[in-house]
This record gives sequence, structure tokens and C-alpha cells, in this order.
Amino acid sequence: MRLLLLRHAKSDWGDAELPDIDRPLNARGKAAAVTMARYLRDQKLQPSVILCSTAQRTRETLARLLPHAPQEAHIELISDLYWKSEDGYGAIIRKHGHRAQTLMVIGHNPATEDTALDLVGTSAPEALADLEEKYPTAALAVIDFDITDWSELGSGTGHLERFVKPRDL
Repeated sequence: MRLLLLRHAKSDWGDAELPDIDRPLNARGKAAAVTMARYLRDQKLQPSVILCSTAQRTRETLARLLPHAPQEAHIELISDLYWKSEDGYGAIIRKHGHRAQTLMVIGHNPATEDTALDLVGTSAPEALADLEEKYPTAALAVIDFDITDWSELGSGTGHLERFVKPRDL
């Protein structure tokens, strides 16, 4: 099974009065989301299930992915991906991933980075060092698992196949 961990694209901090959950993407974030959408399409990294935070910036990131998706995906908006983003996403993935062969989570840091680091046991050369250095906005970790149901997900059981940042594309 394959997990695609995507951090939301760059958000706009222009309105100091706006609650954090309501911050939209800025122009750079919108462009990066489309770049990542095209990469996902071109690399045939298409999820059958997408778990997305309810924050505005994650939903806007998702909206820019969908026009480039060659197949439909089941989408769940999950508020705990925002409200519990300090706890990591393992429990949410185990609960909502079911048997999706390719599952995408669109979330926030530090939970996205912490989840990736917790799940990875092995990695492609240089991918883990790159991930450990920084998990920037719109970055994607592709992690493969030898499991048949996401309820079997455990620490150190994944293989980091690649780590991709929009600026590298």
C-alpha cells in the first residue's frame, strides 16, 4: 500500500485578523499546488482515498489537485487533521484509510513531517536526509508499506520511496 503525505501549499498571512484555520493560499502556494498536481498526474501517483484537513489552505490545495486527477477519489474532510495536528496522523490514517491501495493525506506541519518520520523504516538514497532537513509547504512524501489494511500501520514499517518539493520540479 502507498501513502502520499502532502503538506498544504503556502498560505497567505496578509490579514492578521483572519483566524488561522481560515487562511487561504497565497499566489506562490496556488502555483505550487498546481505544480504538485501535475507531478502527481505525470508520475501516476493517484490516490483512491484522500483525507484532507478542514482548514481553508488544505481545501484550496486539494481543489488545485482535482482537475489534474485522471480518476475519481473518495474524499473525506477531517477536522482532526487540523485540530490535532500536533499529535501526528497515524491514528487518523488507521481509522479512515481502510483498504485504499493509495491513500493521500493533505495536512499541516508539524504533524505531516512527524508522521512521515515516524512511519519510515527504510528509504531511498538521500530521500530521508532531505525530509529530515525540512518539510516545506506543498512537499510530498511517498511511503510504501507491506500491509493489506491501514489499521496495520505501525512506526518504522514504511519505505520512503521519494520526497518531492515543488521547487525541485
